[in-house]
Amino acid sequence: MRSPLLPDDRQCSVSLETQKAQNGPMIYKTYLKIEHSDENIDFWLACEAYKKITSQRKRISVARKLFTSYIQPQASNEINIDSPVRKAIIRNIQEPTQSCFDEAQRIIYMHMERDSYPRFLESKFYPKLKHSLQSNGNNSMVN
Repeated sequence: MRSPLLPDDRQCSVSLETQKAQNGPMIYKTYLKIEHSDENIDFWLACEAYKKITSQRKRISVARKLFTSYIQPQASNEINIDSPVRKAIIRNIQEPTQSCFDEAQRIIYMHMERDSYPRFLESKFYPKLKHSLQSNGNNSMVN
Protein backbone atom coordinates (compact mmCIF):
# COMPACT_ATOMS: atom_id res chain seq x y z
CA MET A 1 0.00 0.00 0.00
CA ARG A 2 1.44 3.37 -1.02
CA SER A 3 1.58 5.97 1.66
CA PRO A 4 -1.09 8.66 1.54
CA LEU A 5 1.53 10.88 3.12
CA LEU A 6 3.31 11.40 -0.17
CA PRO A 7 2.52 12.08 -3.80
CA ASP A 8 2.82 9.33 -6.33
CA ASP A 9 6.24 8.22 -7.56
CA ARG A 10 6.19 10.58 -10.56
CA GLN A 11 6.23 13.59 -8.25
CA CYS A 12 8.26 12.44 -5.26
CA SER A 13 9.86 9.16 -4.29
CA VAL A 14 10.38 9.51 -0.56
CA SER A 15 9.45 6.52 1.59
CA LEU A 16 7.03 6.54 4.52
CA GLU A 17 9.95 5.87 6.85
CA THR A 18 11.75 8.98 5.58
CA GLN A 19 8.51 10.90 5.99
CA LYS A 20 8.21 9.85 9.62
CA ALA A 21 11.62 11.36 10.27
CA GLN A 22 10.69 14.59 8.49
CA ASN A 23 7.75 16.99 8.77
CA GLY A 24 5.61 15.26 6.13
CA PRO A 25 3.09 13.52 8.35
CA MET A 26 2.67 16.64 10.47
CA ILE A 27 2.07 18.83 7.42
CA TYR A 28 -0.41 16.38 5.90
CA LYS A 29 -2.11 15.89 9.27
CA THR A 30 -2.39 19.67 9.70
CA TYR A 31 -4.04 19.84 6.30
CA LEU A 32 -6.46 17.05 7.25
CA LYS A 33 -7.27 18.80 10.52
CA ILE A 34 -8.26 21.90 8.54
CA GLU A 35 -10.42 19.64 6.36
CA HIS A 36 -11.93 18.06 9.48
CA SER A 37 -10.71 14.62 8.45
CA ASP A 38 -7.56 14.08 10.52
CA GLU A 39 -9.17 11.00 12.06
CA ASN A 40 -8.37 9.23 8.79
CA ILE A 41 -4.60 9.58 9.03
CA ASP A 42 -4.71 8.94 12.79
CA PHE A 43 -6.60 5.70 12.20
CA TRP A 44 -4.35 4.64 9.32
CA LEU A 45 -1.20 5.20 11.38
CA ALA A 46 -2.75 3.51 14.43
CA CYS A 47 -3.51 0.46 12.28
CA GLU A 48 0.11 0.36 11.10
CA ALA A 49 1.25 0.32 14.74
CA TYR A 50 -1.45 -2.21 15.68
CA LYS A 51 -0.20 -4.71 13.09
CA LYS A 52 3.19 -4.79 14.83
CA ILE A 53 1.77 -5.84 18.21
CA THR A 54 2.86 -9.37 19.10
CA SER A 55 1.29 -9.73 22.55
CA GLN A 56 -2.30 -10.98 22.37
CA ARG A 57 -3.11 -9.18 25.62
CA LYS A 58 -1.87 -5.86 24.26
CA ARG A 59 -3.56 -6.52 20.92
CA ILE A 60 -6.92 -6.92 22.67
CA SER A 61 -6.42 -3.70 24.62
CA VAL A 62 -5.35 -1.67 21.58
CA ALA A 63 -8.10 -3.18 19.41
CA ARG A 64 -10.70 -2.05 21.92
CA LYS A 65 -9.22 1.46 21.98
CA LEU A 66 -9.26 1.57 18.17
CA PHE A 67 -12.85 0.38 18.20
CA THR A 68 -14.07 2.94 20.74
CA SER A 69 -12.14 5.80 19.16
CA TYR A 70 -12.77 5.15 15.45
CA ILE A 71 -15.21 2.33 14.70
CA GLN A 72 -18.21 2.36 17.03
CA PRO A 73 -21.10 4.55 15.95
CA GLN A 74 -20.80 8.06 17.39
CA ALA A 75 -17.14 7.49 18.32
CA SER A 76 -15.21 10.67 19.06
CA ASN A 77 -13.13 10.15 15.90
CA GLU A 78 -15.52 7.98 13.91
CA ILE A 79 -14.21 7.05 10.48
CA ASN A 80 -16.33 6.64 7.37
CA ILE A 81 -16.58 2.91 6.68
CA ASP A 82 -19.48 0.85 5.40
CA SER A 83 -21.78 -1.15 7.62
CA PRO A 84 -20.55 -4.67 6.65
CA VAL A 85 -16.96 -3.73 7.55
CA ARG A 86 -18.07 -2.19 10.84
CA LYS A 87 -20.14 -5.31 11.66
CA ALA A 88 -17.19 -7.61 10.86
CA ILE A 89 -15.00 -5.66 13.27
CA ILE A 90 -17.70 -5.82 15.94
CA ARG A 91 -17.85 -9.62 15.51
CA ASN A 92 -14.07 -9.98 15.70
CA ILE A 93 -13.27 -7.48 18.46
CA GLN A 94 -13.51 -10.07 21.28
CA GLU A 95 -10.56 -12.00 19.85
CA PRO A 96 -8.90 -9.55 17.50
CA THR A 97 -6.35 -10.74 15.02
CA GLN A 98 -3.48 -8.78 13.56
CA SER A 99 -5.57 -8.16 10.45
CA CYS A 100 -8.99 -7.37 11.96
CA PHE A 101 -8.78 -3.68 10.94
CA ASP A 102 -7.25 -4.29 7.49
CA GLU A 103 -10.42 -3.73 5.48
CA ALA A 104 -11.30 -0.56 7.39
CA GLN A 105 -7.74 0.67 6.92
CA ARG A 106 -7.94 -0.07 3.19
CA ILE A 107 -11.18 1.92 2.90
CA ILE A 108 -9.71 4.88 4.80
CA TYR A 109 -6.61 4.76 2.63
CA MET A 110 -8.81 4.91 -0.47
CA HIS A 111 -10.70 7.90 0.96
CA MET A 112 -7.42 9.73 1.47
CA GLU A 113 -5.91 8.65 -1.85
CA ARG A 114 -8.95 9.63 -3.92
CA ASP A 115 -10.24 12.60 -1.97
CA SER A 116 -8.13 14.52 0.53
CA TYR A 117 -4.67 13.67 -0.81
CA PRO A 118 -5.19 15.13 -4.30
CA ARG A 119 -6.48 18.30 -2.63
CA PHE A 120 -3.42 18.30 -0.36
CA LEU A 121 -1.16 18.24 -3.43
CA GLU A 122 -2.93 21.35 -4.72
CA SER A 123 -2.86 23.11 -1.34
CA LYS A 124 -0.34 25.52 0.13
CA PHE A 125 0.88 22.72 2.42
CA TYR A 126 2.44 20.48 -0.22
CA PRO A 127 5.03 23.00 -1.44
CA LYS A 128 6.10 23.44 2.21
CA LEU A 129 6.57 19.67 2.51
CA LYS A 130 8.55 19.45 -0.70
CA HIS A 131 10.71 22.41 0.31
CA SER A 132 11.29 20.88 3.75
CA LEU A 133 12.43 17.59 2.21
CA GLN A 134 14.73 19.35 -0.23
CA SER A 135 16.18 21.54 2.54
CA ASN A 136 16.96 18.50 4.66
CA GLY A 137 19.39 17.05 2.14
CA ASN A 138 16.99 14.83 0.29
CA ASN A 139 17.45 16.55 -3.06
CA SER A 140 18.31 13.29 -4.75
CA MET A 141 15.01 11.82 -3.57
CA VAL A 142 12.77 14.68 -4.69
CA ASN A 143 12.20 15.36 -8.38
